[in-house]
Amino acid sequence: MAKNKRDPFYQRLAGGFNEYFRMFREGDAWTRLSYLIMGAGSFARGQIVKGLLFLSGEAAFVWFYAAFGWRYLKDFGSLGTNAQLRVWDEIDEVYRRVPGDNSMLILLYSVLTLAAILPLVMLWKANVRAAFKAQKIRESKQKPPGFITDLRTLLDSRFHMTLLSFPMVTLALFTALPIVFMVLIAFTNFDKAHQPPGSLFSWTGLANIRGVISSNPLYARSFGGILGWTFVWAVFATFSNYILGIVLALMINKKGIRLKRMWRTIFVTTIAIPQFVSLMLVSKMFTDTGVVNVILQRLRVVNSPIPFLTDANWARVMVIMVNIWVGIPYTMLMSTGILMNIPAELYESASIDGATPIQTFVSITMPYMLFVTGPYLITTFVGNINNFNVIYLLTAGGPATLDYYQGGKTDLLVTWLYKLTVNEQNYSLASTIGIFIFVIVAALSLTVYNLTGSVKKEDQFS
Repeated sequence: MAKNKRDPFYQRLAGGFNEYFRMFREGDAWTRLSYLIMGAGSFARGQIVKGLLFLSGEAAFVWFYAAFGWRYLKDFGSLGTNAQLRVWDEIDEVYRRVPGDNSMLILLYSVLTLAAILPLVMLWKANVRAAFKAQKIRESKQKPPGFITDLRTLLDSRFHMTLLSFPMVTLALFTALPIVFMVLIAFTNFDKAHQPPGSLFSWTGLANIRGVISSNPLYARSFGGILGWTFVWAVFATFSNYILGIVLALMINKKGIRLKRMWRTIFVTTIAIPQFVSLMLVSKMFTDTGVVNVILQRLRVVNSPIPFLTDANWARVMVIMVNIWVGIPYTMLMSTGILMNIPAELYESASIDGATPIQTFVSITMPYMLFVTGPYLITTFVGNINNFNVIYLLTAGGPATLDYYQGGKTDLLVTWLYKLTVNEQNYSLASTIGIFIFVIVAALSLTVYNLTGSVKKEDQFS
């Protein structure tokens, strides 16, 4: 069964190779020459501008590779051997810097050089296709289209390529390449002790991954503890907001409730205020000397300040409670529109059958909401796994603990990663954590999404 699922991919791959073998076999001398010298087939058929573009692309790649890329790519295996030095100049009696290798630039430009092969391959394929097509047109005693005609097709039948070309280029340059660079950093020892150009870093293979999993007890304990709290936080932050938001929407929309607009406005006020302002204000209110502790002590409710943000358990409860306060309005607004679309006949039938409000909520309201908002719920859960703002602005990951390496008791994986880069300059470990976050989030998202009713029964609700 698994073999059958893989067959289409291999068939397309084999079909692509066979197509270019066929064009080489059926092509004339000019078409075959285009496999080596791009644009040769276009030149031979009078498509001068197109031929110049193909040839210029090939020449630009050769120049880029020879004049720039190769000097970095040749050191890709070692990431440099000669660090920058400070040499004492006895004549002027000063230290002079002797330039050396830079592991960061070697890795970055090597990735860029290797990535440049992809547009070359795409251009080469277009060149071969253009040469073979022009050959066939010539053989049918017709004239191949000129450059102006090709430009017009980019504004007509191939307009989708024109529109998508710029976004795809920017996506590759500013998203795909940085991700590849970050992933490669995880396989090096790029940290505070290996800062180029003064001190080079090198490849370490799977050492960082093994360290996070088992070989480094401190890293493994930190990762396990923070990962566990990250999941606890994501579950509570997601489902508390989701369920309480639905309940709040039901209460406001219930028949007989007056001033519905006023109640909605009150709860939506938290959306109108920038979240970082609210979070920073709340973090000051709940410190040991904050307004909340001061009031509680003056009212003699407590004798000493409550450690809202300095005790691990209190801090974890506080971030969940504050997240409920800032998050419920979003769920309430979304739920209000969806609840209005639930067929009234379902509730009427349940009432006739003697169902209680709780039974109606469990059997009708929640299944309908889950069916409609399943993808939203997954997105929210993933967002809470990476919820940097609430955690960092409230507690900065604290309280600090010696149990974790550069981490605190409320740190999520994403805030821990931030600390590893900004505070500790341990970029290799941070990149490793980033890979784990991606794997966890991607696996959970794809698995749960494909199990939801929104996907399995997208055209119905039952």
